[in-house]
Amino acid sequence: MKNEVHTHHDESDHSHGSHHDHDNHQGHGHSHGLVDPSIVRSKAGVKAVSLSFAVLIITAIIQLFAYGKGNSVSLLTDLIHNAGDAMTALPLGIAFFLRNKKAERWSGYFVVLLILVSALIALYTVIERFINPFTPTNLWTIFIAGVIGFAGNELAAIIRTRAGKKLNSPALIADGKHAHTDGLVSLGVVVSVIFIALGFPIMDPIVGLIVSLMIIRITWQSWQTIRASE
Repeated sequence: MKNEVHTHHDESDHSHGSHHDHDNHQGHGHSHGLVDPSIVRSKAGVKAVSLSFAVLIITAIIQLFAYGKGNSVSLLTDLIHNAGDAMTALPLGIAFFLRNKKAERWSGYFVVLLILVSALIALYTVIERFINPFTPTNLWTIFIAGVIGFAGNELAAIIRTRAGKKLNSPALIADGKHAHTDGLVSLGVVVSVIFIALGFPIMDPIVGLIVSLMIIRITWQSWQTIRASE
């Protein structure tokens, strides 16, 4: 009965659902795969997630261009990570426009599948680079792409955190913290470039491996979130 009541409230009632959000996210900070109900109920919440989605997608596209110039596997895994994390916002559109929990769940499964495929591609590329070493080129381009990855995630973190505090939504605040952590991951690309410049190209696939494992972790978190909602 509580879910029905909250569903029919307008935007001004989003604060009343914050206590339930806190309970739902105590053991699971980041809502990969599905969208917290408090966010869907609020247009401001939808706007915040949509903006952060756009920021991360643009970041990934820029990094993809840089990858074509430098062929850095650590950069490739980071752009896959950023794109995969952005795709977790897709169920938001399903939930908001259709107001259909089943449709949201199935879209969440689709997102998990996409992230899993991207994780396997990233892992395969990293392993291949260990077997057939290659020193990335255009290091300045890769360096700048790593900085852009950091900046994109930080901007997404600011958007989510500000909206989360304004709406009193623990789910959005947790998403902001997650984006901040992802920004630190992007700095790993910058670190790998520095080591490559110093004569240690092995750091490129090592950083790529670490990020690949993080993508696999995202996949597992997403799967657990969706399964727990059934």
